[in-house]
Amino acid sequence: MYPLIRNALFRMDAERAHITTMRLLSLFPSAAHWLTVTPRPSPLLQQSLWGLNFSHPVGLAAGLDKDGVAVNALFDAGFSFVEVGTVTPKEQPGNDKPRLFRLIEDGALINRMGFNNHGEAALRKNLLKKRRIGTVGINFGKNKITANDRAADDYVELMETLYPLGDYIVINVSSPNTPGLRDLQTEHSLIPLVERVLAKRDELYRAHEDTVQPHRPPVLVKLSPDLSDSAVQSLGKSLAGIGVDGFIATNTTLDRPKLLSANKLQSGGLSGRPLAQRSTQVIRLLYQATQGAIPIIGSGGVFSAEDAYEKICAGASLLQIYTAFIYKGPPVIAEIVTELEALLAHNGFHHITEAVGSKAEDHVSPDI
Repeated sequence: MYPLIRNALFRMDAERAHITTMRLLSLFPSAAHWLTVTPRPSPLLQQSLWGLNFSHPVGLAAGLDKDGVAVNALFDAGFSFVEVGTVTPKEQPGNDKPRLFRLIEDGALINRMGFNNHGEAALRKNLLKKRRIGTVGINFGKNKITANDRAADDYVELMETLYPLGDYIVINVSSPNTPGLRDLQTEHSLIPLVERVLAKRDELYRAHEDTVQPHRPPVLVKLSPDLSDSAVQSLGKSLAGIGVDGFIATNTTLDRPKLLSANKLQSGGLSGRPLAQRSTQVIRLLYQATQGAIPIIGSGGVFSAEDAYEKICAGASLLQIYTAFIYKGPPVIAEIVTELEALLAHNGFHHITEAVGSKAEDHVSPDI
């Protein structure tokens, strides 16, 4: 059924199609069941990370459901975890339209959305309506009007407001679509920012640790694929040293590899197939830098079980999709999960954790 729906959606402007889809999924969450087969539980793929249970490794990347309006439907579609956001403390409209473009010939998207969202209060209200069982991550960003020297204030405020509702938290300083945001990826800026967020998380945990189920969500950092190899490894080591719980590799890229679509000249972050190789390289670099001690979520160009397997062997414990979900719809989740199980077994792995990082040393790491 999804190819028919996709044909209708692809006749629309890309952002209008996105808005229409989110609205329908929020109103009719069970409709996701009509479009796919729920992946069957497999002991080979089940994992526990950060005290959270994942029935399989395929989750949804941030950016699709910015305001948490369709979480129930997205779990019904088959995701084992869903990341909402990016959310900012105050509502903001984002960049001027048009700002989302399909590159159909390349299996890619370009977006320059600019953290458009309705703010922390709206996301909190929507997440309180969550009914399905599943892990929810919340992706934090700063408002465009917040100066970089005050950026940490925005991330701390988001932690204060949304702390009870996120199973994990993501610090996003790697989007290319908010002016100056990526400047925060220098160690001089990023380390103190993350330390403040971790301190606020721990303060809130101590204030609530006498509850029946004390909550201490892991804090992950999402990195850019456009960092140099040495910067990736240096940041990985430094962030591990201050107690970061995980990484997401990667955000979208400003790089423009050989592309076929007429939209290739649009400005913004590129996602999808052209990002796959660099995303996997960054996963490998982070795994090497931290000696596999910190879980990594691989994101960028996962369209198939083979793509997923490559990222897992490079060092990813979990995976996120976004562009593949746009092009292939909910059936892609069960397709990847089912074929990944067979692929792992074929290669002699009895559990997914045995494969994580199994080929991380196949490439020589740079000197730093």
